[in-house]
Amino acid sequence: MYQISAPVISNAEVMPRVYLLWVEAPEIASDARPGQFVTIRCGEGPNPLLRRPFSIHRTDENKLALLFDVVGQGTEWLANRKAGDILGILGPLGNGFQVGQSTRNLLLVAGGIGIAPMVFLAERAATGGHSVKVIVGAKTASQVYSDIQGAELIQVTEDGSAGEKGMAADVGFTLTEWADQVFACGPGPMYQAMAKSGLGDGKSVQVLLEEVMGCGVGACRGCAIPTKQGMKMVCHDGPVFELRDVAWDRFFSTNG
Repeated sequence: MYQISAPVISNAEVMPRVYLLWVEAPEIASDARPGQFVTIRCGEGPNPLLRRPFSIHRTDENKLALLFDVVGQGTEWLANRKAGDILGILGPLGNGFQVGQSTRNLLLVAGGIGIAPMVFLAERAATGGHSVKVIVGAKTASQVYSDIQGAELIQVTEDGSAGEKGMAADVGFTLTEWADQVFACGPGPMYQAMAKSGLGDGKSVQVLLEEVMGCGVGACRGCAIPTKQGMKMVCHDGPVFELRDVAWDRFFSTNG
């Protein structure tokens, strides 16, 4: 884990209210694994007080990319950073995805901005000789992120304006027999649908949880979730968990 001052290389709006930010961060880029995250100080003053967590989207030698949507004060501030601005970044944090030694076929299911960490996994796995299919789900065509190299992209939209009409989890269910492992990142309702459908029964299904975090290192216990092994910290024990290990009945009752 490194705490660095990272200069912004570029920052562009790639979809409505979604930004792709590149920074110079050699220490973090060299150590990062798919599924890990960083936290960023999103402001010059005392407000906002807490750092914001962001999944690592890509790495390229000494560079690190983040893909994020603007949802509040912190991300609004980050969206306005320009080349040459300096960001205070802490990372890499958390435990990433685990690809088994015998795994050949990877199925990735991404809902909305959940595509952010999946690109890192897809491209790293494809480079390693794996066969990768990525299901990208969104409400409409303008929200589908398709910049993924080396993987088969399957687009799913709720309104049918791009690719198949429906939900990403439903399409994923039809492809689980092909996959040796399944990986997912998306909103809570997507995980709820996956858990109820039995998606991936009998094989590893790893999901990345995005919870509100205080410290990002497991000290404040603000991102605790219920698992079948007791309460776990998303930042320290995750953010990647096996789907079958999370106590989803209690998770959704306590997380709305």
